[in-house]
Amino acid sequence: MEQNALERAKAWAENSYFDEEFRKEIQNLIDIGDEKEIIERFYKDLEFGTGGMRSIIGAGTNRINTYTIRKATQALANEIIRSGKEEGLSELKIAISYDNRRFSFEFAKEVASVMAANNVHAYIYKRLNPVPLLSFSVRHHKAQAGVMVTASHNPPEYNGYKVFWNDGAQVTPPNDSNIINNYNSMTDFSNVKTMNFEDGLEKNLIHWVGEDVENLYFEAINSKAVNAKMCKEEGSKLKIVYTPIHGTGFIPCSTALKNLGFTNVQIVEEQKLPDEDFPTVSSPNPENPEALALAVKLMEETNADVAFGTDPDTDRVGIAFKKNGEIIYLNGNQIGVLMVHYMMSGLKKSGAMPSNPYFVKTIVTTPLQDLIAESFGVETFNTLTGFKWICGKMNQLEKTNPEKNFVFATEESFGYLNHEFVRDKDGVSSITLLSEICLHHKLQGMDLVDALDKIYEEYGFSSETLLNLNYFGKEGSEKIARIMENFRAYSDKTFCGEEISYLEDYSTGESKSFTESKLSKLDLPTSNVLGFNFTNGTKVYMRPSGTEPKIKFYIMIQEKEGSLDEKKKKALAKTDEFLSYIKEQADKA
Repeated sequence: MEQNALERAKAWAENSYFDEEFRKEIQNLIDIGDEKEIIERFYKDLEFGTGGMRSIIGAGTNRINTYTIRKATQALANEIIRSGKEEGLSELKIAISYDNRRFSFEFAKEVASVMAANNVHAYIYKRLNPVPLLSFSVRHHKAQAGVMVTASHNPPEYNGYKVFWNDGAQVTPPNDSNIINNYNSMTDFSNVKTMNFEDGLEKNLIHWVGEDVENLYFEAINSKAVNAKMCKEEGSKLKIVYTPIHGTGFIPCSTALKNLGFTNVQIVEEQKLPDEDFPTVSSPNPENPEALALAVKLMEETNADVAFGTDPDTDRVGIAFKKNGEIIYLNGNQIGVLMVHYMMSGLKKSGAMPSNPYFVKTIVTTPLQDLIAESFGVETFNTLTGFKWICGKMNQLEKTNPEKNFVFATEESFGYLNHEFVRDKDGVSSITLLSEICLHHKLQGMDLVDALDKIYEEYGFSSETLLNLNYFGKEGSEKIARIMENFRAYSDKTFCGEEISYLEDYSTGESKSFTESKLSKLDLPTSNVLGFNFTNGTKVYMRPSGTEPKIKFYIMIQEKEGSLDEKKKKALAKTDEFLSYIKEQADKA
């Protein structure tokens, strides 16, 4: 057994600061000699990734529990206090929300209690609410930071801790590094400040946030409808099935749809109410068809037009509908393409396109969206993967180029933002926008496949596939590192039979040309991301996940020759070749 992990486990088991139950749990692992479990729980401290911390619930330094939550919150409080002094603030605030997972409410109260003990006013929602409402609360209360207790779409045994900064976006450098350094420098849990939650309420350091703030959010997002008149007058003609998949989405999504005019909405009863066990799904991820199975079943039984599903923290949305007897599940890129085109064409047609409009997407999101934006005179900015970088770009442009006006933002992993009132992906406003798009096309006798094909005919065909390779635990982390290094050292001039134009290495900030033998600088922050770009326009990006034990490969195929059917067939065949080649290379690492 790794000695360091065993010593940390013994220290935990012997420390009377920790609950007796936790101490017994760890002592039992030591007594039975469960080396693998002890190593997994204690070989490291939890780390902040692209979305904060996320782990299995349980005792240990590498697990989510009361003590790691407190420790993370003290680290965050220290950074809030430091930056507050730097800015000369007399009162410090934090916004807090939470989803339906195990201990989410308890962990959220721990966050509030630690903050109150540090004299930081905590604004916590009375009822569970999704990520977009947390971001809205940060901005509404002019808070210095925010915390969302959630593990998004992970399995039931997980929970997590998302940190937001004063702009309402997920924390970015240098604040994230400062928080991580604060966290890592704390070796004694008993040094964390805390107070009783009820005492915090009595001392007016903890404040409940209610429906008044929620209603301001609903008013804000519905003000961004492209064609509100159509929705109000014709919205009942679109028959919608919606499932929150046991998460936070039922009240906010139902409310937003009703407010805009979509009254013909059926909720999947089995998944309507929050449930920490997610009993009807193996994973509450709307990206996966399995998670939408009950919604699709209800859609077929009631002959509805479309089925939507959101993940537990309601920042992502999935969609399904029926065409010619087949259930169609759109991927995140396809949904984004429809949104980009509908919004920009609608704004232009109505004369509502703002001056100096801009659009933000990630480098692993389809380049087809860049072409669409360009055709409407909308400037595109590409960022690293994750809405923290998308919203970071929005905030930067607000300060440096205030004449520019935000239109839309998207990433391929089912995250979208069509308004400026929050600084993260928003599953609630995405549901209303998608409903508007579906209604618009239904009134023209079209479905979303027809709409996509029309776009492909005009802009060219693009096919995108995401490959996830899962590697668990310490050995898995080492395997992922080897895979990245092997691809980083790739020297062949072809990749799966395609000629490489250049390789982008975001860890070094350099782009290496394979055709001219030269290096150029990349204008994005450093990150463990590689991008293979081919002479025919195809792209393959790869990166380790920041929050899950997996490495992700983004395959974006461009086909320019032949009819649309021929392009689709060629893209499918080429995708299969890439998938096989990547798996083969990964196995060698």
